[in-house]
Amino acid sequence: MTTPRARRTTWAATDIAALLAVAALWGASFLFIRVAVDELGPVALIEARVLLAGLALLVAVTVLRKQPAWRRDATGYLILGALSAAAPFTLIAVAELRITASLAAILNATTPLFALLFGAARGHETLTARRLTGVLLGLLGVTVLVGLGPLTPDASLIAAAGASLLAAILYALGGIYARTRFPTTAPITVATGQQLGAAALLLLPTLALPPRQAPTTSVGAAVLALALVSTALGFALFYRLLARVGPTGALCVTFLAPVFGLTWAALFLAEPLTPTTGAGLLTVLAGIALVTDLPPRRQPAATTTRSTTRRP
Repeated sequence: MTTPRARRTTWAATDIAALLAVAALWGASFLFIRVAVDELGPVALIEARVLLAGLALLVAVTVLRKQPAWRRDATGYLILGALSAAAPFTLIAVAELRITASLAAILNATTPLFALLFGAARGHETLTARRLTGVLLGLLGVTVLVGLGPLTPDASLIAAAGASLLAAILYALGGIYARTRFPTTAPITVATGQQLGAAALLLLPTLALPPRQAPTTSVGAAVLALALVSTALGFALFYRLLARVGPTGALCVTFLAPVFGLTWAALFLAEPLTPTTGAGLLTVLAGIALVTDLPPRRQPAATTTRSTTRRP
């Protein structure tokens, strides 16, 4: 009888390039939001983001012949659009009216912590001592960032940080919903339905809360970059990476995106890089590493095909 060999992920140079590109693009989204949110307002900004990204992805899935089944799945895409785009994107934009882009990027990295807790509540994840330690470390990192960071802690800061954490909670719920509702649908198809569902949900709020003025050239450029580069292109590259290296390898984006977010904010917004910010970031990332069991353990090769978990 042949002993099954350990299975491991093989990374090609193109995979590493895709990983860095996705992390850089997603990290930059917090920069673009910070540039545009004061002028456009959170709701109109996010409507522009999801509508333009959704239309760009729609072109892609039409070419690939992977269009969403609108009649059958419209309700599902509306729910997913609310959980994974409309609500969390808007909450992050509201938060960035008060907090820095770098802090928003780090707080958003807590999504795997909440995903673990929700998975454990549903009986799909095990709360080991290692993982519980990771959750506690993540919460400690958030406390350091909010309480001891460069911004003066007051009620508005706490509310803004709470909005960012609520966005991370919704991302976690959205991932669970997507895996349950669309387990066999192509990820880029789900992403398209998600973005356009979010755009439909935000249409009336945007009409009720339009921008106070026409966007300047710099704000218009930030919106286009946010929608077409960070969102549409970022999702397309992420799903290619997911297909190549699997969900565990793709989780590395979680670690790199806040680092890029911090870097872009320091370079282009002159946000301070303080020792407290660095300590908080490292504490949060250490918690995520424990929660997600990274570095990954080698698993025996399965004798049957196993489905890959994907999230939008």
